[in-house]
This record gives sequence, structure tokens and C-alpha cells, in this order.
Amino acid sequence: MKQARQQSINQVNEGQHIQHEAKDSLRLNKFISDTGHCSRREADRLIEAGRVTVDGELASVGLRVTSGQTVAIDGNPVTLKTEKVYIALHKPKGVTSTTDQAIPGNLTDFMNYPEMIFPIGRLDKDSTGLILLTNDGDIVNKILREENGHDKEYQVMVDKKIDSEFVKNMETGVMIYNPVADKRQITLPTKIEPIGNRSFNLTLKQGLNRQIRRMCQELGYQVVTLKRKRIMNVQLGNLAEGQWRYLTKEELISINEAINRI
Repeated sequence: MKQARQQSINQVNEGQHIQHEAKDSLRLNKFISDTGHCSRREADRLIEAGRVTVDGELASVGLRVTSGQTVAIDGNPVTLKTEKVYIALHKPKGVTSTTDQAIPGNLTDFMNYPEMIFPIGRLDKDSTGLILLTNDGDIVNKILREENGHDKEYQVMVDKKIDSEFVKNMETGVMIYNPVADKRQITLPTKIEPIGNRSFNLTLKQGLNRQIRRMCQELGYQVVTLKRKRIMNVQLGNLAEGQWRYLTKEELISINEAINRI
């Protein structure tokens, strides 16, 4: 696995498959995410908590830094990562999509990866399937940005037989509660493909908190199993539950084209 890891890293560096705009200075949260320590959102939390210093001075959210400055978290200096890794994991049920090691069953402990990586988005604890992990903070926001409309495909089984009314409502939009925005809202149109009396494939272009489960619940159904099969061009394929792999050159090139498309 160590050899495969180095080969993958070399491919990414030499091919420059994921390209980001170079800048003379960076926002502090981006600098921290580029070190591979955590995502930008978590970096802002660290800054707000007073755990980040720049050149020995307490930092503030929104501060810009250059590569010549010293950024430290809890007194420990962090440096930019030049080697980017991009991983596809088949997340098992019971693993929580967080790097917070205070939470049992977190991704950091499960992966036991030799450096800090963090998930691109979330997959709830009771669900299985594809989740992407990386130390590239730039790519996270580009993939998750809702207006980019990147597809995610799921296989879902519910507790009773689905009918045409259920399919129509799911496809056109369902009014659900969004706890992050603390409001009820109608979900964006989706694509449904029934594959059995109680099962269907569903493709989303958004990712609200427990969205599929909330949509089904509003229509009087309970989700029994939920597995994510695809994110953009990356397929879960035959990757066994609990196993992971590096993204291929072709997958990275396709992702790069999608996230940098004007």
C-alpha cells in the first residue's frame, strides 16, 4: 500500500490533474486547509476559539497570510502540503463523517491514515457508500458548492411499496426541514429510477442534512437502507464496504474539468 500511495502522489504532482489558481497571499482558513490540518470551516472555528496564531500573534477570521509567515495551531506550526491525496472510501454503517476524534467512530480513527485528511461533504452515520477524502482544502468547497450542481447518486430501500405518487413527489421536490438554515424548504428536482417494489436509485444535485431520509419521511416512508453509489464521475463500483482507494488519473482530470468549468 505504501508503494501504491507514492505512485498515486507522484501521478497527482506530475500530472497536475487538479488545478487551483495561485495567489501571493491566502486567507488564513484556506492556508490552514491547504496544510491538510482540517477544512476551511473547521479552520474558522479554530481561529474563533483563539487557537491560531500568525507570527506569534493571535489571529482573526479573514486574515490573509503569505508563505513566509508562521502559522501555528495550539502552538504547533503548520506548513503547506505540496503532496495532495484524493481518496474514495466505501464508508460502513456506524462511522461518522467527522475528523473530530472526540466523537466515537470518527473517520480519522477509522482510516488511520498517516496524515490529516478530511471528508468532502458528509454521509450520515446510518448510511453506507462512497465518500471522498483529501488534504486539498480548495477542492472541498468547489465540489460542495450547491450552484455547481454536481451529481450524487444513491440506492435507497424504504419500508413499504413505492407508487407513482411517491416518485412524482420525490422528483419534483418535497418540503422538508433544513436544520442548518433552521427553516423549511422545498428540495430541488431529483431523478428517480425504481429498481424494485421498495427500492430506487436517486440522483441529487444538493446535499441538505439527512435530505433523502427527511424527504421520504415527509411522504410517509422510512428509509431502511441508503447507499451512495456515485459522486460526480467517481463510482463506488465493487469497492468493498470499509475499503478505500486513491482516485485515478482519469477521475482527477474529469473532476478538475468540472470544478473549473466557467
